[in-house]
Amino acid sequence: MGRPLPLAVIDDAPGIDRRGRRLHDLRISVIDRCNFRCPYCMPEERYPRDARFMPAQERLAPGEIESLARAFVALGVRKLRLTGGEPLLRRDIGEIVERLASIEAIEDLALTTNGVRLEALAATLRGAGLRRLTVSLDALDGETFARMSGGKGRIEDVLAGIEAAQAAGFARIKFNAVIQRGVNEHAVLDLATRYRDTPHVVRFIEYMDVGTCNGWSADQVVPAREMRDAIHARWPLVPLAASYRGEVAERYAYADGRGEIGFVASVSAPFCGDCHRARLSADGRLYTCLFAAQGHDLRTALRAGASQRDLERLIGGVWGARTDRYSEERAEAGSQATRRVEMYRIGG
Repeated sequence: MGRPLPLAVIDDAPGIDRRGRRLHDLRISVIDRCNFRCPYCMPEERYPRDARFMPAQERLAPGEIESLARAFVALGVRKLRLTGGEPLLRRDIGEIVERLASIEAIEDLALTTNGVRLEALAATLRGAGLRRLTVSLDALDGETFARMSGGKGRIEDVLAGIEAAQAAGFARIKFNAVIQRGVNEHAVLDLATRYRDTPHVVRFIEYMDVGTCNGWSADQVVPAREMRDAIHARWPLVPLAASYRGEVAERYAYADGRGEIGFVASVSAPFCGDCHRARLSADGRLYTCLFAAQGHDLRTALRAGASQRDLERLIGGVWGARTDRYSEERAEAGSQATRRVEMYRIGG
């Protein structure tokens, strides 16, 4: 990636970090709770039913989320994604979506969910202004799905939620599948088969060392090229150009024109050089990397009455000092950072 830019170069461009990466995407975690206990994110042994999570008063209120989002937009953000934990556990998720949908400069407003509560909420989300939906779907068979969700999810509930989302007007849904060796490799062809010849897109994600409690090791990773080759052997694939600079997924179309799939190869082919994503936790901390050890407190300034301009300066200063390139450093050194924020706090 080359050396970081001198600070003088970015002083007048607060939406550009020290490696020349322009702030463009913001992922907003609205809650740290989840109704699943996926072993790669929030394993049951570490987070039992009575585990203590963030008190409601510590979470950002809908108006506070909107205020911070507007400050990020002033610095160049054009894509917003709501995450968790499980965002549909927020009772006011409809209001949050509606507030963010009112920000005119936003070009893309999306939400990632495990799908369990989608049957009840899909129409509400669509009516509030949600434009895109991503469902985490690691397997289609009940046994593997239960294992991947920590025994907390039923595939029937998720599939019912997907049907409700389609009926509500979400015509092109993305499905994220984390593939772990020895656990759900068979889901690659299962998912490709089910959603081939539909407008929906499955994205296969390499198992990542996010957080500190999933016992990650490199031999559990199924490289994207291996997944791609397995599908290509069944149905020939042709590469597609990225939809925009910095897109995380490598996109492919079926050669016969019957759909699209994607692969996120953050372990085997890091893409830090084009990473333009910031992450906001439910308690208002700004993280400049998925693998960061700590965030920057924005909530204190917000609740102390900071003006919009003050918030822009605060966020711009954090982003302008950013030099993160964790995945590249892991690939270069073959080691992991000892401290990282847990994924359920800031989404994927």
